[in-house]
Amino acid sequence: MLHFIIMIIMAIVIGIIGDALVKNSMPGGLIGSMIAGFVGAWLGSLILGNWGPVIGGFAVIPAIIGAALFVFILGLFSRSAGRA
Repeated sequence: MLHFIIMIIMAIVIGIIGDALVKNSMPGGLIGSMIAGFVGAWLGSLILGNWGPVIGGFAVIPAIIGAALFVFILGLFSRSAGRA
């Protein structure tokens, strides 16, 4: 149970850091940041592998880079949808 709580907290922190790096506003508040953290961890490990410190099951550095990439891509889609 404690591992699950740490994993949720790390996903939120990773999503917030990824959002701050890109300077887009991730919709959904903490839930949106948590989703960005989970997707970012998956995307980062897919692209960069699992290196660096691992906390709560997340390789932190690839997860942050993946979260920033996910928020950036999400921001591009939301801007293009707003113009149409």
